[in-house]
Amino acid sequence: QVQLVESGGGLVQNGGSLRLSCAASGSIFGIKAMSWYRQAPGNQRELVATITSGGSTSYADSVKGRFTISRDNAKNTVYLQMDSLKSEDTAVYLCNFRPVLGSNYWGQGTQVTVSS
Repeated sequence: QVQLVESGGGLVQNGGSLRLSCAASGSIFGIKAMSWYRQAPGNQRELVATITSGGSTSYADSVKGRFTISRDNAKNTVYLQMDSLKSEDTAVYLCNFRPVLGSNYWGQGTQVTVSS
């Protein structure tokens, strides 16, 4: 059974940087897109960034210019480089893999806390 394992979260000061990683523990045939979401307490889950199999990227307006999503297809891994972090970026970050066939896969989430 495929599992997504996230790493890289933690506590960082305002203006700092973190790099999140999400790797699939098993093989997934045909990943259409990989995404990062986040959810802060009391808020709905928010789509942060997406990268397609072709390498096209898209970002939420709130993170454009500060976050960069990338992927390693050979390793079935997606990354999120987060720079110039703000207190409002504090949330649990979850990765999502959308296969060509079947249901989406979700990671368990990693906490990112930005202190002011």
